[in-house]
Amino acid sequence: MKPDYTHITIILDRTGSMESIRDDTIGGFNSFLAQQKAEPGSATLTLVQFDSQEPYEIIHHFKSIGEIPELTRETYVPRASTPLLDALGRGINDLEKCLGELKEEDRPAKVVIVVVTDGQENSSREFTRDQVAKMIKARTEKDGWQFVFLSADLAAIGDAQAIGIQADAVLFFAKTNQGSANAWSSLSENTADFRSARKKKIGFKIDDRKHPDDPEKQKQ
Repeated sequence: MKPDYTHITIILDRTGSMESIRDDTIGGFNSFLAQQKAEPGSATLTLVQFDSQEPYEIIHHFKSIGEIPELTRETYVPRASTPLLDALGRGINDLEKCLGELKEEDRPAKVVIVVVTDGQENSSREFTRDQVAKMIKARTEKDGWQFVFLSADLAAIGDAQAIGIQADAVLFFAKTNQGSANAWSSLSENTADFRSARKKKIGFKIDDRKHPDDPEKQKQ
């Protein structure tokens, strides 16, 4: 494996409820992309968007991160409902297949799968919760894949942990301009630290969860 090579898959919710933070999501992704392009080391990126009309649309597939264009309002258009399990299950299978086709010496030493959503699963047909949980467990324990979950829905946070995504790799964000920006910024900083070996795993700190517009903080 190549120690300075990271692959990142982002599975991005494109359902209708994301419309209220459409521009924030575009801006957040583009900021993430810019920082990762500036980081040392090599990286590839797969970007998938999902909704019930198309549960797994590959926008970019295993492409060098330097070649990934920014998102725009033309390439990110929210619609329909949320087949989250199908998108995640297919994403894991797709990545396993791609890595299996590479020679051992050409494979990335680090793999990150990120889910960004604002709601709960409500329309999957192909994968069950138990199936996805087993897939995540296998890839985490056997290969050290990092699974990260960003959500604007507290109920979905519980669902993420129920399928085996580590609690410190799950981040709730307020469904506002600042909330979305903060979440993408935290994701980018943690990904950069993981890629550079400043951190052994991706995990959000207390500061990542203490933004002024976070309703959980306002209760304190």
